Amino acid sequence: MTVEVKIEGLESVQEKLKRLGNPRLIKNAARRSARKAMAIVRDAARNNAKALDDPETAEKIWKNIAIAAGKTRNPNEVVMRVGVRGGASFSNPNPPDTIGGDTRHWRFIEFPSVNNPGTSFMRRALQNNIQPVTDSFAGNFRKEIDKELAKL
Repeated sequence: MTVEVKIEGLESVQEKLKRLGNPRLIKNAARRSARKAMAIVRDAARNNAKALDDPETAEKIWKNIAIAAGKTRNPNEVVMRVGVRGGASFSNPNPPDTIGGDTRHWRFIEFPSVNNPGTSFMRRALQNNIQPVTDSFAGNFRKEIDKELAKL
């Protein structure tokens, strides 16, 4: 799968980043902007999962879809993920307490196998929203940087 992202108008943002100077403030602004942008994917994934959830069971996959900050070895990078709480491990006999119940079966719905055609609800949420997420991040990041510059 190839993803192409085009961001225009970064010249003014780069000038503002140079004036700000503090990498911690820049990273915090990027983290806040990434979280707001990934909310678009989270909401789309929740809507997709609502259509797939069995109304007769207590387990609701859509309630367990959340945004989480990821880890990276590079201190200058920000990673933001959208995923299903509780993961997909069946080796743990005591599943974690989650809002929507034990929904570790989500991976059998998301990923195809020989006997299961699969219905992609997480991947589709990102693929259909790449440009709105990019635009949201760029706009929010510009606003966050302006807020930090106003404090100086």
